[in-house]
Amino acid sequence: MSDLPLAGKTGLIFGVANKRSIAWAIAQAWHQAGAKLIFNYQGERLKDNVEELVGTFGADTPLFPCDVGSDAEIESFFNQIRQKTDRVDLLLHSVAFAPREALSGEFLQTTRQAFSIAHDISAYSLVGLSRAALPFMEKNGGSIIAMSYLGAARVVPHYNVMGVAKASLEASVRYLSYDLGPRKIRVNAISAGPVNTLAARGVSGLTEMLKHYEGHAPLRRNVELSELGATGLFLASDGAAAMTGQTLYVDSGFSVMAM
Repeated sequence: MSDLPLAGKTGLIFGVANKRSIAWAIAQAWHQAGAKLIFNYQGERLKDNVEELVGTFGADTPLFPCDVGSDAEIESFFNQIRQKTDRVDLLLHSVAFAPREALSGEFLQTTRQAFSIAHDISAYSLVGLSRAALPFMEKNGGSIIAMSYLGAARVVPHYNVMGVAKASLEASVRYLSYDLGPRKIRVNAISAGPVNTLAARGVSGLTEMLKHYEGHAPLRRNVELSELGATGLFLASDGAAAMTGQTLYVDSGFSVMAM
């Protein structure tokens, strides 16, 4: 019997862009814990980056295109998954997007189109992916994990519509946990402190945000990618077997501070 906590499990990873991605940190933790992984990539622009990273897990590690904003592409992705396995135990949703112009200035100026895009890609996609994964998880149960941020609960200047979309994501986690709980599927979110990822660089004032966290978080530092990987591993493991519908703050304690 293996002493690896995720031995024999299969996980789907959505959202790797490069080696600085939170999704990649969690993928590494899952891989080291014994899970077999399958990845998506978002468009040809990111394919080479993701392909190179995924190749470090072995040349036969599956990688398929999937634009989570398209029901047809989600269906196609899971049809290809079916050729590889009839069982999925883990799903990581580390996907978010809003037009760059919506991540600066006033939230008041958010356009209807930007609002719709942000919610579709950042929140609704969790619902779509969970529904598509259900037939693969229904027999043995599983763990679904989404990535959030404090802007879902508090005003973070310039985070704007993404904060509202993350609030929708966290609410979706709770409602999905209710629907999927009887099927032994847990759904949780990690609210990470700011990390200098490709997605985060689209938010105006990221450098100042990182410095502010360092100066005001109880631990007086920013969170490390490896720490987010460890939390992702915990939520995927039996140690979190009784946890669902939760948002875990992994932000050096910043979220507890009033000033």
